[in-house]
Amino acid sequence: MKIHILKYFAISIVFIFLFSVYISCTQKSIVEHALLTDAPQVPPSITRSHPAKVIVELEVKEVVRNIAEGVQYTFWTFGGSVPGKFIRIREGDTVEFHLANHPANKLPHNIDLHAVTGPGGGAASSFTAPGHKSQFTFRALNPGLYVYHCATAPVGMHVANGMYGLIYVQPKKSLPPVDREYYIMQSDFYTKGAFGEKGLQPFSMEKAIDEKPTYVVFNGAVNSLVGDNAIKANVGETVRLFVGNGGPNLVSSFHVIGEIFDSVYTEGGVLANQHNVQTTLVPAGGSSIVEFKMDVPGTYILVDHSILRTFNKGALGMLKAGGKEDKSIYSGKEVDENYIESKVSESAPPTSPQAPKEEKSGQQIFANTCAMCHQAEGQGLAGVFPPLAHSDFLMKIAKSGDRTQLVSIVTKGFSGKVTVNGKDYNNVMTPLSGLTDEDLVAVLNYVTNSWGNSAPRFSVEEIQKAKAKLSP
Repeated sequence: MKIHILKYFAISIVFIFLFSVYISCTQKSIVEHALLTDAPQVPPSITRSHPAKVIVELEVKEVVRNIAEGVQYTFWTFGGSVPGKFIRIREGDTVEFHLANHPANKLPHNIDLHAVTGPGGGAASSFTAPGHKSQFTFRALNPGLYVYHCATAPVGMHVANGMYGLIYVQPKKSLPPVDREYYIMQSDFYTKGAFGEKGLQPFSMEKAIDEKPTYVVFNGAVNSLVGDNAIKANVGETVRLFVGNGGPNLVSSFHVIGEIFDSVYTEGGVLANQHNVQTTLVPAGGSSIVEFKMDVPGTYILVDHSILRTFNKGALGMLKAGGKEDKSIYSGKEVDENYIESKVSESAPPTSPQAPKEEKSGQQIFANTCAMCHQAEGQGLAGVFPPLAHSDFLMKIAKSGDRTQLVSIVTKGFSGKVTVNGKDYNNVMTPLSGLTDEDLVAVLNYVTNSWGNSAPRFSVEEIQKAKAKLSP
């Protein structure tokens, strides 16, 4: 009897050993093609519990796209977009990396992945001429969120033209599950022309060396995360943002207006080493992971809290949260009463014929300089930026006998309380610099004759007279 028991025991041990060897060999033979996504989307979380061989295929493309409405720029890209594709792999994976340089490109390129342990982060093995492909392999030893970028000389120029992205090495023990994940990457661009100057803009090495960017943007362009392009969530959901900074020069002070980061994984590490954070620094060539729960519906503004970059250079995005209000967390306005009584003189507005359709230049100027705050259709942002569409405040001035105030608001800025369509706003509008008299005519005519507004049209002569009145 004992002999039979020992016999069966030995057979069981051999079977278990052979089965474990089979499983081990099967796991080692697993090959996957990485799913790559364009910002702001992120590939789904990896659910397997073992390493795999992952094939990543990325193509360099030199493309002309809008950096702002009416402003084109020649971007050098990983995958045809700025930032480059989001790459998601798992700690312990063996990555076979294929880099292709499109035949239509003019320059050689390579890739330096900060997640790679090896010379140049892969740059030394991936130098690729137009019309060629390169391949190298690396083991993902360290988990975390890493930047990748081109490292071909002159490195600064290749990075400044849009050659960067994020690669996430998901740790063996995954971060806590969340409802939404998004990919946000800030960067600074240096064009010969001023902010909003129309046409195809060349790169300015002089501005780049002096670290004086023309544009500071999220995901490659002004308004890339505004309006219909805003990221979305619902009340009760948790949101994780993978935030990168391509640079090439500026450090980002990343902040979401109206939210507090429940957890921050500083510099892209895998430990939530801070909680209840208002603003987190993201260095050039670095990253951060932030998480927060949506408690109140509304539109939340993503900014670089070096705040003039947001309102004057383009670093503004939106997260739109739907769902039921909770007045115990945020009441909304509870009191609206006069603080100091004042009298405003009123002039009878002159009658005017129906204004013709506004020229495209006014629309472009508005999109580049005003839409970030007042929104693409002039609807404003509740409680923050007053609407221009169907605005009684705007029309009262635009139809008055003296419209100097409108010229002053645009050229000199404005601060303080205003009441628009029965609602109070108290914010700051910064002056719009660099606009010619013709630009002012175009944008004022567009604003005062769009979205249900109708007013007499401005002329260059009227603008010049208004400026003369405003001169000290």
